Amino acid sequence: MPYFDAASTAPLHPVARQALLAALDEGWADPARLHRSARQARMLLDAARETVAEVLGARADEVSFTASGTQSLQLGVLGALRGHRRRGSHLVHSAVEHSAVLHTAERWEADGGAVTSVPVDRHGRVSAGEFAAALRPDTALAVLQSANHEVGTLQPVAETAALLGDVPLLVDAAQSAGRLPVPAGWSLLTASAHKWGGPAGVGVLAVRKGVRFSSALPADDREGGRVPGFPNVPAIVAAAASLRAVRAGAEAEDARLRELVDLIRHRVPRLVPAVEVVGHPEQRLPHLVTFSCLYVDGEALLTELDRAGFAVSSGSSCTSSTLTPSHVLAAMGVLTEGNLRVSLPAGTTRAEVDAFLDVLPRVVADVRAPLGLDLALPADGPADDHPAGALVLDTLGRRCPIPVIELAKHIGEVAPGGRVAVLSDDEAARHDIPAWCEMCGHTYAGEAPAAEYGGSHGTAYLVQRS
Repeated sequence: MPYFDAASTAPLHPVARQALLAALDEGWADPARLHRSARQARMLLDAARETVAEVLGARADEVSFTASGTQSLQLGVLGALRGHRRRGSHLVHSAVEHSAVLHTAERWEADGGAVTSVPVDRHGRVSAGEFAAALRPDTALAVLQSANHEVGTLQPVAETAALLGDVPLLVDAAQSAGRLPVPAGWSLLTASAHKWGGPAGVGVLAVRKGVRFSSALPADDREGGRVPGFPNVPAIVAAAASLRAVRAGAEAEDARLRELVDLIRHRVPRLVPAVEVVGHPEQRLPHLVTFSCLYVDGEALLTELDRAGFAVSSGSSCTSSTLTPSHVLAAMGVLTEGNLRVSLPAGTTRAEVDAFLDVLPRVVADVRAPLGLDLALPADGPADDHPAGALVLDTLGRRCPIPVIELAKHIGEVAPGGRVAVLSDDEAARHDIPAWCEMCGHTYAGEAPAAEYGGSHGTAYLVQRS
């Protein structure tokens, strides 16, 4: 089965496997002790730290190993905020940061801190000037990812860092570490080994010398006092070895994968009706592409593609576990339904991509078929003679993408300039209906209480046919 979900976790790199097996024999002891086995483990741990520091552009004593990228972000954000508490308690981050940052920010705010979320454009990219403008005299930390995990957009990290003055900047490099050069200007840096082909269970937290840091956890002597607990030396050794190997071949492999992603970006809109490719067209990761298929649920597409032999992921708003919109797609103002993220691991072939492109149109058509949706909307329609001056579509109690599907089915029933009111109580509709209008060339006219259009509750989303 072609595996196209490297942004979630990359397959274990052959070098990581070899290093892990060797280190299991040589690095199992406690590196904090003084006997021979411990000294051997310490030598392996020190060498791994040197390797990771070199690739990330840090000093070895600035690098600590954690249990995951999520833990690195949580410890990094809280440690930096606590370390700079004399400056203030204000945190600034972009609206598309990883959920680990957002959840940590929520906890910080609940405990009395202040948080500002900086918006992004439709490509998912912040403006360096707007980000810097969000700073206050009491800002203690700024957080900006190097590349987005859902749509691949690269952020202007170095440009932003240059405008922050003495405010420390934490950069989440989980999606770019090993693949791209580390951007300049960071004060703290986090990464995750399984994203570059290392073993799961190893994260990286780097803190520049001179940056104040006070761990939010009880004191511990290991990992520079930043991360408590016994380090997994064999996994860390494997992570470092694979990081060096991946970075050494990154330029050639990224160029090859970029060509395959470009192929997907250009062919999917021509093969599948009503599709929008999201994310920045140029400032993006070389191996990742995300596109939105109108009128379908992302999970349904995932299931059918899995049956067809392709492993991909989705930023769909309605998932079985959360039933909440993707905060990244919502912040961008694009559809939160029907999204597919294709992220190619090293070694992906043109034949595998061609096979995916052959299967995708059939899968999307099969998922859409039961809806009875005619994607070729009529050029014109009857006069608008509906109550309250609008065609009212009651989708209350029905989750997205149903409100968007009903809108697409019936928009042709009003004359150009006519209005449709979609009644919905699903929060995702607030993002998806304006995004649909943007994609299809209609005008989003705002919202009103559903009661004004005969609804018992919820919101009326108003669309004017162009």
